[in-house]
Amino acid sequence: MDASYRRAGAGGGGGSAPRTVEDIYKDYRGRRSAILRALTNDVEEFYGQCDPDKENLCLYGYANEAWEVALPAEEVPTELPEPALGINFARDGMKRSDWLALVAVHSDSWLVSVAFYYAARLTRSDRKRLFGMMNDLATVYEVISEMRQSKERDRSVGIDNSGRHKLPAKHAREAPPPPRVENNAREADEGYDEDDGDHSETLCRTCGGIYSAEEFWIGCDVCERWYHGKCVKITPAKADSIKQYKCPSCSSKRPRQQ
Repeated sequence: MDASYRRAGAGGGGGSAPRTVEDIYKDYRGRRSAILRALTNDVEEFYGQCDPDKENLCLYGYANEAWEVALPAEEVPTELPEPALGINFARDGMKRSDWLALVAVHSDSWLVSVAFYYAARLTRSDRKRLFGMMNDLATVYEVISEMRQSKERDRSVGIDNSGRHKLPAKHAREAPPPPRVENNAREADEGYDEDDGDHSETLCRTCGGIYSAEEFWIGCDVCERWYHGKCVKITPAKADSIKQYKCPSCSSKRPRQQ
């Protein structure tokens, strides 16, 4: 993929660099979502593309939530900070979970470096505000590690998926689907089986946290995304009185004019 595509963030912002705190944060969230999708939903495809016999490969995440495994940019110096080089070489020399965690750490470093490359011209107070917004999200490493720990806990205690993995209150009518970090072209839900009891990889769309049976979750009846109740300020008692729940994103959308 050519350098201009990478500079434009794969279509994020029409090719112009983000300059405000809000635009840089939006760029950061898009790239972060792309990396998360590569390491969760698309992990088999990502793993297969990281062939150790190939040349130095990098994992790129773009502002439109698309990801790519590719060779590094040829230009020197590069237009933007580059991801970790040669992630494919360590793939077969480590446990798979350890390798994914290592890629996650390097990806977090790259995401921050890109954001602060754009933020270099901001004021000190704006940079502080930007970092605060970014820091409110879980890092890629935190998400991957929590998924790993959740799986290990489930295996060690032999959790009965048909019993404990149910959501409380009104929105327990169905368990949350597997995580979907979507790109602009949403994938069809054809492959999702509502009876599937393994929900340990479901992500809260606000904080990026992993589903846990110990916490209250609520699903949006419009976009079908899932959230910690605490992240959207909904308690189990409040959920009982809601006939149709709309998440903050769907609530802010204006109806189309007829």
